[in-house]
Amino acid sequence: MAEVVVAASITTQPTLDAPARRLDATAETGTADIQVEQLTSQEAALEILAKPDHDPHVLPTFETRSTSPILYLPPLLSSLPLDVGDAQNPTTSLAFSSPSVPRPLSTESRLPSIDPASLALHRTLHHFRPVTEEYAKTPYSEAFNWSELYLPLEEEREWYCVVFRSRRRDGSDGEPLYEADKKAHEEAVQNGGLILYWYGTPHPETGLNLATCIWQSRTHAAAANSRPHHIRAMRLAAASYERYELERHRLRKVKGETRLRIEPYDGGDVGW
Repeated sequence: MAEVVVAASITTQPTLDAPARRLDATAETGTADIQVEQLTSQEAALEILAKPDHDPHVLPTFETRSTSPILYLPPLLSSLPLDVGDAQNPTTSLAFSSPSVPRPLSTESRLPSIDPASLALHRTLHHFRPVTEEYAKTPYSEAFNWSELYLPLEEEREWYCVVFRSRRRDGSDGEPLYEADKKAHEEAVQNGGLILYWYGTPHPETGLNLATCIWQSRTHAAAANSRPHHIRAMRLAAASYERYELERHRLRKVKGETRLRIEPYDGGDVGW
């Protein structure tokens, strides 16, 4: 894993083919940082987030303070198209019956379409979570519970993952960025391809954080770069982060296997 680098300023806009540039359409970390700063009670936060009708873009506030940090938030999954059979059904698995294992969140906007293999991935990603508190500095293939996520044997496909490791600049005004990120995220879902957005919380000592998105294809991710809300969020974020690292990976499902493979992105198309 490459070391996190310090960036004093940004003079160029990022693209999916320029990893040295700061931002990418697939990692809206401002939402995570602003929300996390407001989450001052772990138990209350998890109770709120566990509600099926919770708006993941509403900033929660709590009067009761707790010394226990919130280490990460639930996965934020793109809502399925209305013509998909389980699009309206809330998560009822016993795995989400405990406040310590909050239900995944969903977006207000819906995906315009999703292929069968991506639908299977969407379902298993309800259980997506980090396996270490040090996920912000852990290799992507080791930071999450990939070995616990299963897909049907007959499925064979690739998906495109983007990882954004960052540290917020002290004193940066997060509210405008938060609002821009909210709109950029919903914009990405409406335009198609975004399956999951996950973000952690800043490390209590280093301030480092990690966000990741999983797309149906690299083409979808690239198209999101040019959308107006993303462009605005990207410009606002330039002044908000002092450290960043952008990574890209392939998420592979091989026919005849049930588990997923994580591989560094080595160029070319991914998914469809």
